[in-house]
Amino acid sequence: MPTRIPEVVRKAAFALTVSTALLIGTTACTGQSATGADDDASKETTLTFWHAWSAPNEVKAVQALVDGFEKAHPNIHVNVVGNMTDDKINQSLRAGGSKAPDVVSSFTTNNVGKFCSSGALVDLNPFFEKSDIDPDTTFPKAMNEYTQYDGNRCAAPLLGDAYGLYYNKTAFEKAGITAPPKTWSEFEADAKKLTIAQGDTYKQLGFMPNYHGWETTTEHYMGQFGPTYFDQDGKSTIATDPAVASAFTLQKKLVDALGGFKKLEKYRSGLGDEWGPKHPFQTGQVAMQLDGEWRLGMALDTKPDFEIGVAPLPVADDQVDQYGKGYITGTITGIAATSKKQNAAWEFVKYITTDTDAVVGFSNAIHNVPSTLAALKSPALKYDPRFKTFLDIAANPNSTTSPASVNGGVYLTTVQQLGYDYESGKITDLKAGLQKAADQIDTDIAQAK
Repeated sequence: MPTRIPEVVRKAAFALTVSTALLIGTTACTGQSATGADDDASKETTLTFWHAWSAPNEVKAVQALVDGFEKAHPNIHVNVVGNMTDDKINQSLRAGGSKAPDVVSSFTTNNVGKFCSSGALVDLNPFFEKSDIDPDTTFPKAMNEYTQYDGNRCAAPLLGDAYGLYYNKTAFEKAGITAPPKTWSEFEADAKKLTIAQGDTYKQLGFMPNYHGWETTTEHYMGQFGPTYFDQDGKSTIATDPAVASAFTLQKKLVDALGGFKKLEKYRSGLGDEWGPKHPFQTGQVAMQLDGEWRLGMALDTKPDFEIGVAPLPVADDQVDQYGKGYITGTITGIAATSKKQNAAWEFVKYITTDTDAVVGFSNAIHNVPSTLAALKSPALKYDPRFKTFLDIAANPNSTTSPASVNGGVYLTTVQQLGYDYESGKITDLKAGLQKAADQIDTDIAQAK
């Protein structure tokens, strides 16, 4: 399974890094194919590719992907460097030089806005046009959106993550629940039925709703309500968009219905971490879990004593016709603006992101969601039948992602902090809290420009 860093941790760490590492906007926008990247991709050349994967099976899968490219392009050789953090990647993008990467790959999507607006990665739109590839019909809608900012497509999706609902089928049967919930009202009722008290704690908790839980971030909740985040002028809409207030209200209602913030936090503090074998869903301590496609393999590896079910996350009660959608994120790749081999680099990026066989093979090896519409439908995909739920979520045009911003994921950190304060009771006036957060987001973006 892929090595994943918890998203909130990724965002916090990366936000600190990019604030200093990507201050290169005035020097980076060179070599666009519209003005003529001048290297000859048909000549013998060597590219350097930096990526973040580190587990042995992942490194092997990346090398197999590269081997496939080199077989198709025998004149272009690729020097692969793995386990590269965003910090190292950003330093290299700023510095350039002979040892800097030509192509980079990152697990972070929230900072595409910074990559694009700073010019750290080149705009790929001219390259796609030159190759007669239409990204709008090549990539799933959400993935297509999170790889561009303000008309600049500085990245391409390289496999994706789709979020859905894992549920304990055995616990469902014991509670008399015959099917996974489709709406949040049904979800709340099921979470209550699945919760078994044990003194002042729980023998089994139906669902851990707290924002400090495992993948229960504000954007993952809100993705099911269809938030806009920003208006056409780039101003925050979280104080005026009813979808945002609905998501916050729903989460707080779940917290209160399942025992209250303090009781839930006390229980959570004694449970296993997200990435270890003692994850509370895998141990049966939590009966339902919001999580990504990678959880299935991780959970099955622990050989749980119950049957695992997978379904899309519930939707708002008035959006039942959109049931089947989910929140989408994933890995991105792009060409360094400092690279002197951008045409050759494009041949590599084009292969790993748009060649159906290559994308399918990489998906089979890494167990992430394929990142092209053609690959999602490929009969060559190999997966547990339950994995298809995530393939369908990725292909669903109603699935959402977090829009790119000039200062990266800072606005999501602001929203998440409001979530912490609201669920814990530190803030009781949601409307005022949303307005304050919206003002802060607008201020932060204005300062970043």
